[in-house]
Amino acid sequence: MLGYITRRLFILLLSLFVAAIVLFVLLRLLPGDPANALVGVGATPEQIAAAREQLGSDQPLGVQFLTYLRDLAAFDLGNSFVTRGSILEEISRRLSVTLPLTFAAFFLALVIAVPLGILAAVKADRWYGLLLSIVSQAGIAVPVFWLGILLVYEFSLTLRWLPSGGFPLRGYADPGPAIRAMVLPVLTIAIVMSASLMRYVRASTLDVLDSDFLRTARALGESRAEALMRHGIRNASVPVISVLAIELATAFLGAVVVEQVFSLPGMGSMLLLGIQQRDYPSIQGVLIVTTLLVLLTGFLADLLQRLLDPRLRQGARR
Repeated sequence: MLGYITRRLFILLLSLFVAAIVLFVLLRLLPGDPANALVGVGATPEQIAAAREQLGSDQPLGVQFLTYLRDLAAFDLGNSFVTRGSILEEISRRLSVTLPLTFAAFFLALVIAVPLGILAAVKADRWYGLLLSIVSQAGIAVPVFWLGILLVYEFSLTLRWLPSGGFPLRGYADPGPAIRAMVLPVLTIAIVMSASLMRYVRASTLDVLDSDFLRTARALGESRAEALMRHGIRNASVPVISVLAIELATAFLGAVVVEQVFSLPGMGSMLLLGIQQRDYPSIQGVLIVTTLLVLLTGFLADLLQRLLDPRLRQGARR
């Protein structure tokens, strides 16, 4: 197991290094000059040259890249070209919005999808099992931003129960308004995600219901529910874990869109503002942190799979 963890850590770091290269190259291919973020319209060539020297964009790309890797290795994401503030501090502040939104939506989706997915599989021959399957299929086709707009119309404009957007300036120091501001964004992501998760939970449970070990447990006197709880759930969870990792990563990326719909000061608004202002450090910082979180999610999912399924550990030893 230790050898596997070492290999996966190496792959994670290598993937992060490749992502850093790709991001650096792609951002430099974008049209526009970051020096324009510091100078006004009609600036003289001397002013533009001075701004490039201040930003370091007048250096050769190789020198810029080595400087970027050195800072990244020291966990220094640099300073914004526009605000001159620390990128790491700004990302940390905005993650306090994006991460709770992502994890709350993810766990709510689990609470909805797991029992309903199992029910849809166990009662696949009943009308409500078929209905759950149809609802999950239809839910996948719903765009997350469209669902967010519908929820705003219903709960904010019509019923006036919840705010349509925004976040308190004091953040979670003002817990009541902060929680109310997060309710609709969390519901938006959770509903769309639970529809996708239900399909995978249902399919995995159906595979377990047809398995030999479950029939053996039934033959030894266990009821269907007992056999499913004691033997089926654990085996059904192994393939679902990979899907959960993908869904969690998707939820994090989807939060970027939802934050725009509900005007939340998270990573999404920081990324879009950085793109508009050609603020390379801000864009690189957000994308590197996003990539790292996605890679860590896959890494933890792989470890959890091996903890739950001894067959994977035996295969690794061979």
